Amino acid sequence: MTGHEPIRFGIVGACGRGKSFKTACDALDNIQVRAVCDVNEAALGAAADRLGAREQYVDYATMLDKSELDAVILGTPMPFHAPQAIAALDRGLHVLSEVPAAVSVEECRELVAASKRSRAVYMMAENYTYMRRNMMIAELVKRGLLGKTYYAEGEYLHELKPLNEQTRWRRRWQTGVAGITYGTHSLGPILQWMPGDRVVRVCCAGSGHHHRDPRGDAYANDESTVMLCAMRSGGLVKIRLDMLSDRPHAMTNYQLQGVDGCYESARAKGERSRIWLRAKSNGACPEWMDLRDLEEEFSSEAWRVNGATAAKAGHGGGDYLEILDFVDAIRGRRPTPIGIHEAMDMTLPGLISQESILADGRWMDVPDSRDW
Repeated sequence: MTGHEPIRFGIVGACGRGKSFKTACDALDNIQVRAVCDVNEAALGAAADRLGAREQYVDYATMLDKSELDAVILGTPMPFHAPQAIAALDRGLHVLSEVPAAVSVEECRELVAASKRSRAVYMMAENYTYMRRNMMIAELVKRGLLGKTYYAEGEYLHELKPLNEQTRWRRRWQTGVAGITYGTHSLGPILQWMPGDRVVRVCCAGSGHHHRDPRGDAYANDESTVMLCAMRSGGLVKIRLDMLSDRPHAMTNYQLQGVDGCYESARAKGERSRIWLRAKSNGACPEWMDLRDLEEEFSSEAWRVNGATAAKAGHGGGDYLEILDFVDAIRGRRPTPIGIHEAMDMTLPGLISQESILADGRWMDVPDSRDW
C-alpha cells in the first residue's frame, strides 16, 4: 500500500476500548475511520460521531462484508480476539488486535495459520511495551549498557472485583480461569529487554482463594498467581498476576538484571524508578541513579519525536505509538515489532501456565509458533 492512499479503518468494540484510539487516528495523515462496530447499538451513534465514522454496524461479519476497509482495530473482549482476527486476515484486511492474541493454544495455532496464508499485516497491541520508561530500558539494552540480561520480574496487580460485574467477560476470562490469564502487559516489555530470546518452559502456582463474587461463587483465579519462565538463553523471568487482592493498583512493576546493570521500576505514587549501570558508576560501591536523570541521553527515538502527542493518548502513550508502528507496517516501511510470532511469544506462556497450575505446578514446554 502506498503512502498516498488513505488507510480505511474499522474499529470494533468502538463503544468501549476501541474509542481510546481516537487521539492516534486524529493525529495521523491519510487515516480514515470509516466504520465502527459494537453490540451496544444504543451507544453506537455517539461512538461513530466521536471517531468520525460514516458507517455503523452491530454485526462484525456484516461490517467485513459490506464496508470497504483496509484494516481493523479489535478492541473487543478476550475471547473474540482470535476469531475476529482470523476473519479479517482471511479477507486480506490488516489487523491490530488487543491483548492477549488468543485464549487457547488451539486458537493460537489457527491464528498463526491464518496469518501465514494472508498477505495482510497482523499486529498485537501490547501497549505497555510503548510506555516511556519501558522503551527507555529497551534503548539502554540495545546500546549495551546493561550487558547481557538474564533475569527479570513483571507484576500486574489490578484489583478487578467491581469491574468484573460491569464487564462480565472479565469474570469468565480473567478471574474465572486458574493461571496467568492476563500476562502480556508484564511479559511483553521484558521480552523486548531480552532481545532474540523466548520462553521455552513455564511452571505456575497460586496463593489460594480468599474472595467470592457477589453471587457467592469462588473465583477460579488465585488472588496472586506466579509463573516462572525458563528462557531459551538460560535466563529466568518471574511474572506475578493479582486481580483479586484488596490493595492499591500497581500494574507496571518491573525489575531487570544484566551483567553490567540493573533496573527497578517505581512501585507506588511518589516513588522513582531507579537504575544502576556499570558504565555510569565511579567504580566504588554500586549506587542507584534516578532513571529520569538519563532521559535526555537515552529516550527512545519514538518518544523524542512523538512524545508530546503520545502523552495525550491512553496507556502511557502506548495507544498512539502502536498505531504509528501499525501504519508503518501497512505502508511497508518496516516490519511490525509485535507481529504474529512476537504475539505468540507473549501469549503462549500464560496459556501453558494455565495447564501447569492444574498439574501442581509442573514445568511444561511452551511451543514455538515458528515451528507450526
